[in-house]
Amino acid sequence: MQSLKDTAGFRNNSIDLNKKIILKIDFYSRDTALVAVELIGKLLARKLDGKILSGIIVETEAYYGLDDPASHAFKGRTKRAEIMFGKPGTAYVYFCYGMYYMLNTVTENENIPGAVLIRAVQPVEGLDEMFERRRTENIKNLTNGPGKLTAALGVNLNDNGKNLTDENSGLNIYDIFIEKSKLKISNSSRIGISAGTERQLRFYLADTNFLYCYKGQV
Repeated sequence: MQSLKDTAGFRNNSIDLNKKIILKIDFYSRDTALVAVELIGKLLARKLDGKILSGIIVETEAYYGLDDPASHAFKGRTKRAEIMFGKPGTAYVYFCYGMYYMLNTVTENENIPGAVLIRAVQPVEGLDEMFERRRTENIKNLTNGPGKLTAALGVNLNDNGKNLTDENSGLNIYDIFIEKSKLKISNSSRIGISAGTERQLRFYLADTNFLYCYKGQV
C-alpha cells in the first residue's frame, strides 16, 4: 500500500491541523470562479461514524447560471437547480451517470446561481478507511476524481443541502493556512461537458499527482 511519501504534493507532516478554521458564508458568497480558485489548498473534512476523513482540495470547477450552458442552472430555477440559487456554503450533491455522487458547494449571493464542483483531493486523514471504501491500495487513484472522492469520504445524497459552514453538519471545508506561494494553480477547460467548453473554469494544483486528468495543463 502506498503512502504520501510516494507521491508529489503536500506532506502530511507539513500540515498543522490544529490551526484549521471552518470557512464561513462570506467565503462562499463571492464570484464562483474566485471561490473555485481559493478552494485549492483548503481541507475538505468528513465526520463519519466517529472517524475523520479528510483531504486537501487540489482540483475544482466553477459553474455559473443563465450564461453558462454547462451549468444545471442554465435553464433557470428548475427543481434540480433550485439549490444553486440558495444559501452560499450549502452542499449540492447529485447522482451522475447512475453510479457517482458529485459534491459541490453553492456560491454567489442568494438568488444568484453558482456552484463549485470539487473534483479531487489529496488524502490527509482516515486513509485506511478510504482505502477500504474505495477497495484500492493505490493512493494516487484514491480520491483523484469527483466520484472517487465522494466514495472515499462516504458522501451521498443524504448530504445534499447540508450547511458546510456548520461544524455540526459532519461535512465541512477548512482553511489550513497553506501559504499562497506554495500553491501553483493552473486552469483549463472543464472536463466532461459538451457546451461552454471555451471557458477556462477548471482549476487545479499544477504540481500534484492527485488529479483526475492532466490534459490541458500548462
